[in-house]
Amino acid sequence: MSFPLPNISTDLSGQVAIVTGASSGLGARFARVLASAGATVALTARRVDRLEALAEEIRAAGGKARAFELDVANADQLTALVPAVEEALGPVTILVNNAGIPDAQRAHKMPVELIDRVLDINVRAPFILSCEVARRLIELKKPGRIVNIASAAAYSYDGHGAALYSVSKAAVVRMTETLSVEWSRNFINVNAIAPGAFSSEMLEGMLERVGQQMIERFPRKRLGDPAQLDSALLFLVGPASECVTGTCVRVDDGQGAK
Repeated sequence: MSFPLPNISTDLSGQVAIVTGASSGLGARFARVLASAGATVALTARRVDRLEALAEEIRAAGGKARAFELDVANADQLTALVPAVEEALGPVTILVNNAGIPDAQRAHKMPVELIDRVLDINVRAPFILSCEVARRLIELKKPGRIVNIASAAAYSYDGHGAALYSVSKAAVVRMTETLSVEWSRNFINVNAIAPGAFSSEMLEGMLERVGQQMIERFPRKRLGDPAQLDSALLFLVGPASECVTGTCVRVDDGQGAK
């Protein structure tokens, strides 16, 4: 086996990627980045109008993308997605499990319905979809890359009303570690990114609830820009990370305790 010098390629030509939660925020950014690197991107979310607009934007820039309606809380839709994308675009070789929701309530005030929804979207959905993608890759004897979007909250919690979100993202980190072991022999790499507080639609809602003092508590007193996650994503889905699996890259701008 030989490698280029330096071995840093992020060329995704010929790859087909699914991005969940691609209608806004980090998911939309991830989709643009993957398309710019040469991947054909399946954009998934419930808001199809936004997906169509993003797909048109990507195609106008010379990339390849197509919208697929998906409610990640619906298991039937999750299991139907991979064959639908494969039929339209080809075998899926990259999966970015980005869709997620906050709980935004203190634990003892949460109704069971909200507990179920947070766990369904943040934990059950990426597990099911990862298994669907991996199953097909194993059948085809093809390598693949799965990247789960965790959170700095997986490692620390400040008690301001997102306990279940923290638990769910810790589960995503552990899911990443265990599935990487399960599929290592099949050359399916499973990794995660744990962002800190980055500008996004979800974070804007949180700031409305808790106020700007959250930012003032950060050592650098700022939010991250989604563009600052590009390098971590491209590394984990690109050919240069062929030997990296089961890890979680923390990109938190020093916001959380280590």
